[in-house]
Amino acid sequence: MSLEARINELETRLAFQDDTIQALNDVLVAQQRVVERLQLQLAALAKRQDELLGQFGGGEEEAPPPHY
Repeated sequence: MSLEARINELETRLAFQDDTIQALNDVLVAQQRVVERLQLQLAALAKRQDELLGQFGGGEEEAPPPHY
């Protein structure tokens, strides 16, 4: 295999690797956005749950029944 053919093969591989890395990066960025959105939703749900527990007094533990 000639030097020129080897260089062409390496350049071709590099181009494909660059495309693959960019595609993986795009997927990673999209997943990070989804994770951040889910974290915000989870925080909002936790806050809402705390508010509801405060309204209904669910934060206190119930006393055991008298027969204990």
